[in-house]
Amino acid sequence: MPKTLYVSDLDGTLLDRRHRIPAHTADALNALISKGMLFTFATARSWHSAHVVTEGLSPGLPWIVHNGAMLCDGKTGERTDQMYFTHSQRREILSRSEALGLWPLSYGILEGEEKVFYLEDINRHPGMEYYIDHRRGDKRLSPVKDKEALLQGETYYFTFIHDREALLPLWADVRDLPWVNLVFQQELYQKEYWLEITSQEATKARAALRLKERLGCDRLVAFGDAMNDLPLFGVADESYAVENALPEVKEAATGVIGTNEQGGVARFLMERFEREGIL
Repeated sequence: MPKTLYVSDLDGTLLDRRHRIPAHTADALNALISKGMLFTFATARSWHSAHVVTEGLSPGLPWIVHNGAMLCDGKTGERTDQMYFTHSQRREILSRSEALGLWPLSYGILEGEEKVFYLEDINRHPGMEYYIDHRRGDKRLSPVKDKEALLQGETYYFTFIHDREALLPLWADVRDLPWVNLVFQQELYQKEYWLEITSQEATKARAALRLKERLGCDRLVAFGDAMNDLPLFGVADESYAVENALPEVKEAATGVIGTNEQGGVARFLMERFEREGIL
């Protein structure tokens, strides 16, 4: 039988509206993993964030985090395959955003530790305030007083949170840079928009292909709901959109399965493995 790697998005796909994996979904996936299913996540979240919301589910494969900017050990968070900006690239992004009066959350590695730098003394958009307020106690959060400090260490990810109209000029200004990967979409269950910028090599698709090759798999099957899942769907042998996915994602998918609230991914996989006589 072909050796298959199954990769699922988290928010809107595996997670419910409470940003948790329902117990029945976790139980079903854990049972399949124990039978040998090769399963992992591909998420825009960091390991720290994903580790909290996936409590109860324990795939042993590396997790794809930060939209593919790195792989990490699911249990320890140890990082591999990190895709950084060059020094000139990150300065270019910061210069262009500064000209528009936009300031990012800047994700980097400083002295071996993950950091999320942000300017302390600015009038932030409520969406960014929400992000920061709901992560109080996160040791990565690092307020700084000047723009140069946003680029400490090695930078691998910029996130801009604002209204769509405010972010559109920046999106238009950087989209043609040959060395960037952009995700521009409305935050799930929120009003604000996020513009996320990573290295061209940092996509869920490229990370999944590296993991597929490393594991010696013959096939890749993907699950998702949002625009940042489209590159992953493009390289997968099969792709499935949950019923609550964006129309563009459904159109690109091999098929449409049950919603995230219904445990669509777990139900689909249970049915498949039952047909194959593995359960």
